[in-house]
Amino acid sequence: MRQVVLDTETTGLEPAQGHRIVEIGAVEIVDRRLTRNRFHHYIDPERDIDDAAVEVHGLTLQDLAGKPRFADVADEFLEFVRDAEVVIHNAAFDVSFIDYELELLGRGPKGIAELCTITDSLALAKDRHPGRKNNLDALCRRYGVDNSQRELHGALLDAEILADVYLLMTGGQASLFPGDDPATGEAEEGTAFRLPTDRQPLLVVRATAEERGAHEAKLDALDALCGRPCIWRQPSATGAEA
Repeated sequence: MRQVVLDTETTGLEPAQGHRIVEIGAVEIVDRRLTRNRFHHYIDPERDIDDAAVEVHGLTLQDLAGKPRFADVADEFLEFVRDAEVVIHNAAFDVSFIDYELELLGRGPKGIAELCTITDSLALAKDRHPGRKNNLDALCRRYGVDNSQRELHGALLDAEILADVYLLMTGGQASLFPGDDPATGEAEEGTAFRLPTDRQPLLVVRATAEERGAHEAKLDALDALCGRPCIWRQPSATGAEA
């Protein structure tokens, strides 16, 4: 299963007013694991940037001078998202800008949805946490994802953060540690770290005979308390011992 988590930054709020994309960032997830495959470009929007937009992402026309136009990176971008499930927070916003850029090209797909499946992580978050704040910062606090570097919005950084949030949000159990609130889904603030893919294999420490004996004694006590074998001694679906 291949997924792409994507974010954009723009010159303003409405493509209908001629606003354009200034940055696209996307990261790849394969079988629920982040890979090192990513797409990222700053883009010359070929127009002015609203002051309010600069306050959000910090990008000015001077910063983007000499950067490629969307037309220059379009084929690379479309190939990156092709046949993937593309996860976007508040997808309608980003999709409208991407589709406008594709319209200006006058070739290829009329919309990104012709090439991939769009999943709106904001809609998913609202379904999981009704009545609560579900912007990216709020979700980072809820799921313990480190967003301390997010002083300004940035497409690649936000895509990386959203990927962590999405994997935690769709992974099932969210309230794992003491202090989590199962009624609201709010977890204590913490930090989620992604281990590098080229890390050394983790060391496996086997239990000693003494530790195994203590474990069996604890299971004996649970059996006596429950009046039947506890779950850790019940056979698995394959018939092997649990």
